[in-house]
Amino acid sequence: MGSSRDIAIGPVAVVSLLIGTMAQNEIDPKKNALAYRRLVFTATFFAGVTQFALGFFRLGFLIDFLSHAAIVGFMAGAAITIGLQQLKGLLGITNFTKKTDIISVMHSVFGTVHHGWNWQTIVIGLSFLAFLLLTKYIAKKYPKLFWVSAIAPLTSVIIATFCVYITRADKEGVAIVQYIKKGINPSSAHEIYWTGDLLLKGFKIGVVAGLIALTEAIAIARTFAAVKDYNVDGNKEMVAMGTMNIVGSMTSCYVATGSFSRSAVNFMAGCNTAVANIVMSCVVLLTLELITPLFKYTPNAVLASIIIAAVVPLVDIPAAILLWKIDKFDFLACMGAFFGVVFKSVEIGLLIAVAISFAKILLQVTRPRTAVLGRLPGTFVYRNVEQYPNATTVSGILIIRVDSAIYFSNSNYIKERILRWLSNEEEDLKINGRPRIKYLIIEMSPVTDIDTSGIHSFEELHKTLQNRDVKLVLANPGAIVTEKLHASEFTKKIGEDMIFLTVADAIEMLSPRIKELP
Repeated sequence: MGSSRDIAIGPVAVVSLLIGTMAQNEIDPKKNALAYRRLVFTATFFAGVTQFALGFFRLGFLIDFLSHAAIVGFMAGAAITIGLQQLKGLLGITNFTKKTDIISVMHSVFGTVHHGWNWQTIVIGLSFLAFLLLTKYIAKKYPKLFWVSAIAPLTSVIIATFCVYITRADKEGVAIVQYIKKGINPSSAHEIYWTGDLLLKGFKIGVVAGLIALTEAIAIARTFAAVKDYNVDGNKEMVAMGTMNIVGSMTSCYVATGSFSRSAVNFMAGCNTAVANIVMSCVVLLTLELITPLFKYTPNAVLASIIIAAVVPLVDIPAAILLWKIDKFDFLACMGAFFGVVFKSVEIGLLIAVAISFAKILLQVTRPRTAVLGRLPGTFVYRNVEQYPNATTVSGILIIRVDSAIYFSNSNYIKERILRWLSNEEEDLKINGRPRIKYLIIEMSPVTDIDTSGIHSFEELHKTLQNRDVKLVLANPGAIVTEKLHASEFTKKIGEDMIFLTVADAIEMLSPRIKELP
């Protein structure tokens, strides 16, 4: 149903952590496993409904409110949190905290250092973790050997399981998987909560998990589409993901989404269509039907090492450094999401990320940039004098460019900025003994729209300029802006002859008049 040819579907670390943590905050799985499982199915159902609705009603743009910077921080924080949770299996700790924040986890880890750690488990875990990281390094340095990293987790499981079986290390305190039920899980449609308090809790968890899953999946789909030069329809992807998770919630599955590592393996192996997902599903089916009993002696330590190795690439330090260099506000969003996840919880980190992203949008909308323009030598082109110091201003004329649509949220700020530019320029001219400003030209090509508040602020600006004996001139207003200015009769107030196609046309027409004015 989707448009991506390369995305590989399955459970992923970040979404698994998110839905698991939020569900455990509501129900303890050890005390009430059935209710916990039902809550997860309910969350999965609503995750699918959320995804389907966003795609069906073409609301995919809402996903973009999670900025790249926020996602980098969120993913890194989630990777650290997932890695810390695996210390239980890696170190052989039996009594481990259910909290996910770093302080609680570290207290739980070091509080059991003398009596809770198992050295055989640690040897197994660290050995296979080193092996997995080595294979990742080899695959990264020699791309043709990608298959080494791809088969490393399965190889680790087979070797570790065999070693534990022949040594019976499980009798020495090494925790193993034990029994895994053979066959396909039954229908779970009857287990979804349709009424009661847990319905709302499942809805809340599902919406959050669904949005994060979508964000990750669409980012992956777009990445591989760009490499192979084809287009991905985001809304189609959302409908496909939503349908998949709705069906999955009724067949004993929890939220699945696009996996970057699996997609990368598919890409490197030469997979060109979504048939790769069908093949992958068939292999999982055969595994469930035939070989699950063989995993009985698989040590938890090797599973923990596989998960830790999988989340290491999610901590993208070069990306964070780049954010710092390019945009400090983006870096703040990144760090806010990161520390929120690591020190509090996944939900708090996500909330901080969205809040900072919204704050950035509001700041940019309410505080748009304005610039004084000057003429580049030997041309009729006018540019920002701060960007081009050799650009020269025109005597008696101040040219200001507004770099945003003008709405109720920023109209007063723009008016005040223009008047401040005018006051500063007049002070400089007075000090240097040069002629005063007689025309104020507003370059409006970046102004895509204007509302009634914007027009009202222009009227106030016009009155203020009249009191200062300065004429207001508009250059290159867009079609929509022009229509609204005409409808409000503002063009009559400033005069039709004070609206020009370009700044150059305005300068050519007004320069001779300056000499005539006192």
